[in-house]
Amino acid sequence: MAQRLVHQVAQVLAPDWAPLFLTDGFREYLTALLTHYGHWVQPPRRQAKGPGPKPRWMPLPHLLYAQVIKTVRRRRLVRVRHRVVFGTLAAVQQVLAACGWQINTAFIERVNLSIRQHVAAVGRRVSTLCKGEDGLRQQLVLYHVYYNFCLPHASLRQPLPQPVPTHGMGSAKTWQPQTPAMAAGLTNQGWSLREVLLFRVPPWPQPAGV
Repeated sequence: MAQRLVHQVAQVLAPDWAPLFLTDGFREYLTALLTHYGHWVQPPRRQAKGPGPKPRWMPLPHLLYAQVIKTVRRRRLVRVRHRVVFGTLAAVQQVLAACGWQINTAFIERVNLSIRQHVAAVGRRVSTLCKGEDGLRQQLVLYHVYYNFCLPHASLRQPLPQPVPTHGMGSAKTWQPQTPAMAAGLTNQGWSLREVLLFRVPPWPQPAGV
């Protein structure tokens, strides 16, 4: 699964370009990243005689990868430490300083929690576990569409030029809610779940004449 995840990330990025990767201490991520972002390196000879050294598969020079390793005892978090696997700590901090961030996995943990809250099949200690990969994938696809097209995000809202009065006795409306699809320019309004379920998806790939 780690190989499939990194492969999907590599496919949507520009060739020969690697972003900064931040994960937990799961060791399979290291192998997956080294598989997709590595190259053969010929070590120099150390002796004048004898067979030459064999080439080694090494990470790309611009690959940056750091881990957040958490120690849990009796279901309590007792220690958090950072480990730079590829690159240097200064290079990692320089990339994060542009956004005012630090080494952490808070964003992906927030995404995982949101998925568990909306998709019952991946919840913890539930009786609605999905029995097949296809069924789980279908539920996740539906959730992704709902998350991006139907669910407004407070961090994406935009201030209105002028306050809009409400029909009730409440205060005037000063913010325009936005979904991720609206912020990306894919749509100009938030969708309802009914519109998502009734939307006719065109066949893919498209015919050559379309």
